[in-house]
Order: sequence, then structure tokens, then C-alpha cells
Amino acid sequence: MKHPPKSILIVNKLRTQPVILAIDAFLEHVHTKYPGVRVFHEDRPDIPHGAEVWQGAKVQPIDLVVTLGGDGTILHASSLFSTAAVPPVLSFSMGTLGFLLPFHIDDFSRALESVFQGKATILNRMRLACRFYDQELMNISKDNDDWQVMNEIALHRGSSPHLNTIDIFVDGQHLTEAVSDGLIVSTPTGSTAYSLSAGGPIVHPSLSALVLTPICPRSLSFRPLVFPASSLITLRIGDRSRSPAGVSMDGRVSHVLNPGESVNVQASPYPVPCINRSSIVEEQSNVEGAGPGKEDDWVRDINNLLQYNATFRSKALLRHSRT
Repeated sequence: MKHPPKSILIVNKLRTQPVILAIDAFLEHVHTKYPGVRVFHEDRPDIPHGAEVWQGAKVQPIDLVVTLGGDGTILHASSLFSTAAVPPVLSFSMGTLGFLLPFHIDDFSRALESVFQGKATILNRMRLACRFYDQELMNISKDNDDWQVMNEIALHRGSSPHLNTIDIFVDGQHLTEAVSDGLIVSTPTGSTAYSLSAGGPIVHPSLSALVLTPICPRSLSFRPLVFPASSLITLRIGDRSRSPAGVSMDGRVSHVLNPGESVNVQASPYPVPCINRSSIVEEQSNVEGAGPGKEDDWVRDINNLLQYNATFRSKALLRHSRT
């Protein structure tokens, strides 16, 4: 960040007692150490004392978003900026584990200090822009705006007993007719979410790419594909499809696509700039590993959260180390 933030938006999950205490401590710290900074909160019945009601980015521009909760809280924060650039996001975990949570709430004073001193390092996490069309190729997206998606867009058969038939086009060229429970188009960030559970690859979030992953395909040769971020992927419900396709974006149900209807998916011009934990790594000399500003949160997370390539031997050693 080039300039110290003048406005902060707090986005949090349900206000359980730990969240209430954390927000109160955070607000007191900001008002005491950074008295000129305005702190906003979504217009909800549980808005904390000391925060102003946020009326939206067009009315009250935000310099920094602070989230308290899990990965879902960050996805919700991203959705609040669906038609414009997202401010830098500083994410704090509330005891939960997640790929998008580099900081624990106990570190909030150090993390804020790195931001205000201009030492914060940023990882721009790609988003998807999604637009829906009817059988006549007329735009049926809300207000003609693209939907902005941080993890993935998933087409699925929902409660229907029948498989979906979906035609896939890449840059206007027909790729294949997919017969499956559905399809997922994910960002590199979303590659460790629903796409991973469906057998998709793990992609480093600093890359710009679109990941296409089938959900329980009827063909054994239908494997996940990775496309460059410049690609335009069109998913069209086939005329012969025996069921419509439900659409969920970052876990939110949004549309039902009937035969002949389609969705275009491409890289969004508005990524989510996430502040890295390396922003508060202390300078150390003669110590192995990446220095401040170079620590890779993702490498740490696939080892700690996914237990990447954990063998039976390493699991046994891990159990032994806990006794």
C-alpha cells in the first residue's frame, strides 16, 4: 500500500462472544493509535459500537478491509465489491483454519502496524467474471453486471436424478459435450476448495489461470484442464440435457440454467489483494528459509492444512510428537 489507510471496513462472521471481544479490542486500538482513521461496518443489526454504517463503495470508498472469521468471511467481503476494485484485505482467523487466513487475531496490532508503515506485502488473488445468457444469447445477468467470484462457479444437477449435458466452448471453439453431475470453473485460489474435492489440480494462487474440473463425469477420459487467464469459457446447457443445471458461485446459489441457456466465465479485471503473513515476519539473520516479504503462505498451508504428501511414517511421527 502506497499510503496509510484513511478508512477501514470490518467484515465479520456472526458475533459470537470471541468475535465481539476481538472487534472491541480492534476498534479501541485503532481509535487510540490511529485516531484519524474512520472505521465502517456493514449495515447489520449487530453493528459494533464505535463503527460507522457503511453505505457502499460508491458512497464511502474504503482503503482497507479487515475480516474476522473463516474463509467464507473473505469470500463475503469480496462479494461486497462486485463491480469495482477490491481494497487490500487483511484477514484474521478466529480459531478456525483456512487457506485465506494468514493472521491470527492476536497479531492484529503488528499486522496493522505493517500496513500503516507501508511494509505490507500483497498477493493479488484472481477472481472470475461470470455473465449469463438465455437461449437467444440475451444477457440475463442482474443489472447487466458480471458476477465476481473468488473461488469457483459450479454447475450441478442439484436434486435431479439425471446427469447434466453441458457443451463447453473455449474462446468460441467447441471443446466437448460433458455428461456429468456438473462442472466447476475455479480460480487458482479456488483450486484448493470444491475443485480439489472433485479431483482437480492444486494451483499456486500467484498464477493467472482458469481450472476446469468435471464433477463425476460419465467418461473416464474426461480429466481436469487448466487454461490461460486470457481464455473465455462458455458453458451451455445442451438442448438434449434431461435436467437444468443449478449454479452456485462461491457456495451461493444464484441461478438455474435451462437447456439452451449459458454462462460465460473469464478472468476478472478486479483481483482480491490479500495481505501476506510475511508482512510481519521479523528480520532474522543466519536462519534458513525465506526472509520477510518472501515467505510463501501457500507452501505453509498445503503442508499444515492439507497435510500434503503426508506418508504413513510422517503421520506416525506426528502422533509420536504429540505424546
